[in-house]
Amino acid sequence: MNDKLVFLGLLYFIQGIPYGLQSSLLPVYLRGAGHSLTRISLTKVLYFPWVLKVLWAPLVDRTGTKRCWLVATVAGLALTCLASATVAPESQYAAVAGSLLAMNVLASVQDIAVDGAAVRLLRGQGELGLGNTAQVVGYKAGSVFAGGGLLAVIDVAGWGWMFTLLACVYGGVALFVWGAPVLDGELGRAQGETRRGSRDAVRPWRVWRKLMDVPGTPWTMLYVLTYKLGEQGAITMFPLFLLDHHMTARELGMWNGVVAMAFSICGSSAGGFLLSRYSIGLLMRRVFVIRTISMVFQCSLLTVLEPSPLMKGMSVLSLSVQHFIAGLITTLTFTAMMNCTQRAEESIQATHYSFLATLEVLGKLSFSALAGGMVDTVGFPIAFLLFLFLTSSSALHVWRATETGALKEQLKEQPQ
Repeated sequence: MNDKLVFLGLLYFIQGIPYGLQSSLLPVYLRGAGHSLTRISLTKVLYFPWVLKVLWAPLVDRTGTKRCWLVATVAGLALTCLASATVAPESQYAAVAGSLLAMNVLASVQDIAVDGAAVRLLRGQGELGLGNTAQVVGYKAGSVFAGGGLLAVIDVAGWGWMFTLLACVYGGVALFVWGAPVLDGELGRAQGETRRGSRDAVRPWRVWRKLMDVPGTPWTMLYVLTYKLGEQGAITMFPLFLLDHHMTARELGMWNGVVAMAFSICGSSAGGFLLSRYSIGLLMRRVFVIRTISMVFQCSLLTVLEPSPLMKGMSVLSLSVQHFIAGLITTLTFTAMMNCTQRAEESIQATHYSFLATLEVLGKLSFSALAGGMVDTVGFPIAFLLFLFLTSSSALHVWRATETGALKEQLKEQPQ
């Protein structure tokens, strides 16, 4: 199990690097290089391959082995970093955007392969919990490494040396994956799956019909689209409320950017620990109720507009609890998704999981984009009441489904 966790954690770590580059390092560096805010905001379009990855997931499922796909994509990321090291971001904006787009394409294909490998490697609720903890924590750590660690040294090392360092990291991981013993024995199984899936290769609709026939898939689709709607609105808007009334940008950067992220990672780690001891259905019921109570507490803070040390302390407490619970729920959710995927036949498992993961990203991003408009239209108090309603509805939906409904059987612990 330790070999599996190291293998998965390392791959998810390097998968988080492109996100950290684009979300934290790139905007600061491009702004310092004199680029306009319009150009900087357009870099968000480079995330699009993550939404489209479900289109090429069947190819990863049906051809080659997960080891070959992982080695090829990680080696491709190393070469892309070497190419990026030769670019001058001050004057070659298109080249920077092109290299980061290539990194996102390669990372999205790598994500399909590593998710497929994780579905096959992890068995039983205990392993699923620990494996998904490695996934969430590894990805966040990679994002923090690229967006925080590299940003701190880029002024000293420079753009070229930074990407050369990343190329060495990716090259070392490619060699590690090539010799990783946890993937031994995959070749024979993959060849058999390729023969079984050859008839579906010319009839893609059969693959999608198989996806929908997997037990629990319709409920899981609805769940991953909606489980973070209220939470996502609060996480996005509450820091801006604090910026307007109680905290400076520097204070907010410290508490919301560093401390809250630490609590999020702790929550994700706690999820794996708890899953090794309690059923996922019980944990989901309890944690979603606690999240609703946390939202009630945060909504009450909106009525206090006068800045004070007590208000700042209560706000930091609210942010910390909120991010801890969000990290915990993320681990539980990805475990539930993987639990559902393991009920699919092996020839479509990577496609099935990628499909669910794409819906999860769409649910979060779509509501994050709308939350600001809601606050501008109706104000913070009314918008947060809507966030609270969505959070409560999600808790009720999960409680009913795990207690008596669609997921009662699905979320039972699988045999080891």
